[in-house]
Amino acid sequence: MRGLRRVTALLGILAMLTAPALAEDDENFDLTDLTVVVEEESLDEETPAPAAPGDALWDFPVAIGDIDPELIRLANKQSLLPKDYVPANLVKVPKDPAKGGIRWAVTPSDGKLKGQYLREECAEALCAMNAAMRAVGNFRDMYLKSAYRSYQKQKTMYHNRLAKNKGKDDGWVSMEGASDHQTGLGCDVVPKNWKDKAMNDKMMKEPECQWMAEHCQEYGFIIRYPADKQEITGIKTEPWHLRYVGIPVAAYIMENGLCLEEFHTQLAEAVERYLAAGGDPALVSGFTQGGAAE
Repeated sequence: MRGLRRVTALLGILAMLTAPALAEDDENFDLTDLTVVVEEESLDEETPAPAAPGDALWDFPVAIGDIDPELIRLANKQSLLPKDYVPANLVKVPKDPAKGGIRWAVTPSDGKLKGQYLREECAEALCAMNAAMRAVGNFRDMYLKSAYRSYQKQKTMYHNRLAKNKGKDDGWVSMEGASDHQTGLGCDVVPKNWKDKAMNDKMMKEPECQWMAEHCQEYGFIIRYPADKQEITGIKTEPWHLRYVGIPVAAYIMENGLCLEEFHTQLAEAVERYLAAGGDPALVSGFTQGGAAE
């Protein structure tokens, strides 16, 4: 509209300047003889938003703003969580599928907590994924078998496992501080016919687990312990163990066949390049930590 008003004003001025000529020789006057210069502008076109600070220097496939340091936090033998680490915003996972929840295989007790707890964003994503699976049909109900575990709970489980195996760590139970469950972002999800059975890698053959491996990234999850990454993760294949990292990170990890340790290795290299190029350290604070794959 502003451009139109400018043209109208110019035509008005020109009309006043040429009024005598029109009176004297209006039959010979042709508006096409006038040259009107119009400044082109469009108020409908939005000015492109400036790039986020540091984006121009960031050369990693996942954008800086799509990486939450807490959601990608490692927990393994090289990167132990403190004994007093308790994740923020733990919530009890709803267990009624008819109301958007997911069934529980067991009702655990962990200190003052009784039931299955996860960080809120992880719980919401898990319930959304379960609802999607139920909508597909032809799948058995899925059960949440294990969610958040405290440092002390994991310590008890680990040492019970050692006692059962005559002191040998068989790679099925993580030591205290090294458990993905302590982050509040790791959860074991099993088909109905496995809810009362000891879990093993044969579960990979179940169609429900195959569906999770194919679609979990759409909800922000990865398969935390893939079959071909045992030497890196130090944990045997667990097709039931999901880890929430957020959708952009999950998509990158799953599409590229990585484990979380390998993602951290790549991310650390990207941070190093970014800082060497003059990037803002505050924007990548917390992105790197020990325990990444060598």
